This record gives sequence, structure tokens and C-alpha cells, in this order.
Amino acid sequence: MTALIETQDHGPIRELKLARPPANALDPALCLALRDAIDTAAADGVGGVVLAGGPKVFSGGLDVPHLLALPDTASLRDAWEAFFAGARALAGAPMPVVAAIAGHAPAGGCVLALCCDYRVMASGAYRIGLNETQVGLVAPDGIQRLMRRTIGTRQAERLLVGGVLVDADEALRLGLVDELAGIDEVPLRARLWLESLLALPRAPMLETRAIARADLVEALSAQNIELDRFVDAWNAPDTQAGLRALVARLGR
Repeated sequence: MTALIETQDHGPIRELKLARPPANALDPALCLALRDAIDTAAADGVGGVVLAGGPKVFSGGLDVPHLLALPDTASLRDAWEAFFAGARALAGAPMPVVAAIAGHAPAGGCVLALCCDYRVMASGAYRIGLNETQVGLVAPDGIQRLMRRTIGTRQAERLLVGGVLVDADEALRLGLVDELAGIDEVPLRARLWLESLLALPRAPMLETRAIARADLVEALSAQNIELDRFVDAWNAPDTQAGLRALVARLGR
């Protein structure tokens, strides 16, 4: 079986590459593989992690056709739990993590990127954002907190309510990403940023980082996600219509 996460070490930095073509759609197996890869990196004492995807798609978000095919509510809940397990692993990672976004990052792909310390995105027409309302979903409060802490309350409201995906230049202007690079240079720029951080005295850097990111970890706590409420709304007519329209577009 082909690994869902490809691993490559660059000295103290480990690159974890999502490897579920064509769009790195986030099914439970990929999400749990990501969680396990972060746990392994921590156990191995890795200094920093680059989370990569691509080419041209960092991650297309949750695997909606898979979710729609699940037989019951319990299976649906388990699938969403797997996604949040991956997101929480990134948010709570004991080492710095950089998202190397060499392509589009809508919805769940954007959530994973928001859980990282720093985001390098490919310049050009690639898009990123939380487009949940466009497909009939409500972004839970915890996910909205991730966006607000990154770009501020007013701009987060604008993007979240409209389900807006922005291009790379706008993402940089808003602070949704930290740096743009040519698509082939994205992983390298991510490693260079990590190297600058790893050059600092390690214990003070990590302790300061943990304090600074405590609100990010709290945002993904169960009470801020309200997963039962989210799953209960899955079968609402507006949600089902939006999701099935999305699947129809994907199938064209």
C-alpha cells in the first residue's frame, strides 16, 4: 500500500507530504496518517516540520463524496473526528510546523494551514479560504477562531460569511499567508524559515511558542467545535443540496 504521508528529512527538519492524489482529499485514513506522522516526528525529536501537498493542490479539503457515502451518523461523526484529530495534532505539535502551500487550499486544506506556525504559498492564481457556506456548511466556532486570530475579526467575518476563497496576493495582504514564492520554491522557503527559528535558543523559543499558541489549541477543543451539533445539521436540506452540487461539479 502506498504511504499516504511521504516523509523526507532535511537535517533537523522533517517534510511531511500529503500523498493522496489527485487533490489530497482528506478522508479518515489520510487525517489519521497525518496525526500519526506528527506524533512520530515528536517522538523522533525532530526540530521542525514542513507540511506540504501539491502539486497545484495543497489539499482540496474534506473528501465530500466519501462523507456522503457513509452509511450512518456514527460513521460520519468518526470521519469528522479523524479530521479534527489531524488538525489538533498540527495545532498541538511540540515543534514548529510550516505549511508549504504549493497550490489551492480550500476548506479543510485551509484549516490545516491555519493550524501551522507559518504559511508559505505559491504565487499566482492559487486560492485559499474557508468556503463552507458556499457548499451549505457552517464553520464551527473553533474554526472561525482560527481565522479570526490570523486575519482579524472584521476580515474573518467577511470571508467566512461569504465563503470567500482569495488568491495568493490577497491572502498575503490579509495575513492569511506569510510569504509567497514560486511554486517550485515553496518547500525550500518553508525550510529556510524553520532554519531561522531553529537557530534561536531552543527551550525559550519553544516555551514562548507554546504560550503564544495556547489560544489556537483551545480553539480546537471539543466545546468550541460542537461536533454533535455539526453532524446533526449534515442532513439539513440546504446542506445536502450544497454538498451534492459540489460533488456534481467535481465529477465534470
